[in-house]
Amino acid sequence: MKRRTVLGGALILPLAAACGGEPVGTASTPGSVVTSGGATAIPAGGEVLADPRVRQAMAYAIDMKSVTESLFQGAAKPANTLMPDGPFKPTNGLEAYAYDPEKAKQLLAEAGWDSSRELDLVYYYGDQATVDFMAAVQQYLDMVGMKVKPRKLEGDLASQLWVKPDDPVAGPSGVKWDLAYAAIAALAPQEYYNRFLPTYSGNSYWPDNPEYTALIEETSASADPEVQAKAFHETVNWESKNLPGIPLYYQPVFIAYSDKLDRKGAAFGNDQYNYDWAIHTWDIPAGSDGKKTLRTNGGPVEFFDMPFFNPGVLLSQKIMWDHLIVADENLVPKAGQLAENYEISDDGLTITFTMRDGITWHDGEPITAEDVKFTFEFAKKVPTVHTVFAGTLEKISDITVSGKQVVFTFSELDSMALTTFSQLPPLPQKHLASSDPLTFQQDPYFQNPIGSGPFKAVDIKMGDYALYEAFEGYWQGRPVIDQVRQYPSGESDPNLVKNVQAGTVDYAYSKSIDDVLAIAQVPGMKTESVDVFYTRLFFVNSFPKP
Repeated sequence: MKRRTVLGGALILPLAAACGGEPVGTASTPGSVVTSGGATAIPAGGEVLADPRVRQAMAYAIDMKSVTESLFQGAAKPANTLMPDGPFKPTNGLEAYAYDPEKAKQLLAEAGWDSSRELDLVYYYGDQATVDFMAAVQQYLDMVGMKVKPRKLEGDLASQLWVKPDDPVAGPSGVKWDLAYAAIAALAPQEYYNRFLPTYSGNSYWPDNPEYTALIEETSASADPEVQAKAFHETVNWESKNLPGIPLYYQPVFIAYSDKLDRKGAAFGNDQYNYDWAIHTWDIPAGSDGKKTLRTNGGPVEFFDMPFFNPGVLLSQKIMWDHLIVADENLVPKAGQLAENYEISDDGLTITFTMRDGITWHDGEPITAEDVKFTFEFAKKVPTVHTVFAGTLEKISDITVSGKQVVFTFSELDSMALTTFSQLPPLPQKHLASSDPLTFQQDPYFQNPIGSGPFKAVDIKMGDYALYEAFEGYWQGRPVIDQVRQYPSGESDPNLVKNVQAGTVDYAYSKSIDDVLAIAQVPGMKTESVDVFYTRLFFVNSFPKP
């Protein structure tokens, strides 16, 4: 399996050798102190998980190097901060949190940890690797005197995981769990830290800390990459000392493809989002019917996913809709797409797009600046949109159209505006003018969408298959591949390996390490590992319980 960097069975633990001495004993009430690492502990009477020494102890207690090498077979990398390596992370001065059970026990003793307390550890992934990892964590923490009981959540996850307390400082907590095993799959680096702001709608875990809040806000205060990088370095340094969440490992995205598929040298990037992968140039041998058919997963089960929330997580979203501008494989906006060009004012508060001549929707109707204006004004009313989009939409104060030009005016600088324009696609006003933004996903449009991308939907059987044909009127020219055929699946595809083995998949991506290891053994298949903004972590509920 090849590995590229982009910016953006049960585990057997060496229990006897891993930990000497006895676990920590019963608790004393922690006072307000400053730890040796510079982090401030909680005052007496608070939730002890709010004490950074407890969170640091958990980080030291889990041997992530052994976990990633054995359980994940080297396909993941231990994390010491939420931010992966790259320009937004300092190269020195950070705590490594290498495995050190004695240090963990020392920190727990200083914090007055009560070893009789049992922590509620929740998770929602259903793969065997997660089950094995939860068992490993349980063993590691038990060795330093921390009891945890893992349980898998079912049903409505949001109502169990991300209910924000009424008081973002004192709580009490709006959720029942102590630790939540989850992931941050970031479109932009700000997403790693914005979720620790008191204003973040899903912040069920971190009480407002004015110092941390100010640092996080500085990461979005400028569109200058160098200024952003400096702000991120300061934020990551604070995180390293305090661990508001416990970073576990960085996981790549895995891309699997047939050796018959010729991608014409297109870059491999973060397939969870949209980037310049030039699929219109790809080629594959024709089948017995004389057609060049690309077979893949991610077909609609009940409807096509609206592109305002997870804008590129499924291949259908990438091939049906183009965007105002296109991003490179690092998700950095680089050039116009549906827009021929764009200009940014000196103060960054106005962005002007000039639309291309002759571009059309799949039904032959022209794509206009009015469609763009409609889409973004409509998106402001849709309650469920991607967090990066939400920040941009909130700051758009006016949208005006003059001929081929559409002008966006912002009430304040939005460092993520170009990223939003590279991911949120214009939609046809003609087909959506009467749509209800509150029930947008249920609109009939998402049964058979009219798009702007290189392939158009022509035969849809929900829950069975979806067939797309090359769009003859595509502005970059007719695609080389004649059609794309999808079988139905969500983002997590339980049938991916089976279908690859049956020879019915030419291209797909996965975040399952088990899947990619199995696919790598299938003759005629290749795999790529692409480092992206994807970090697995423990969210720690630092709010007091009711």
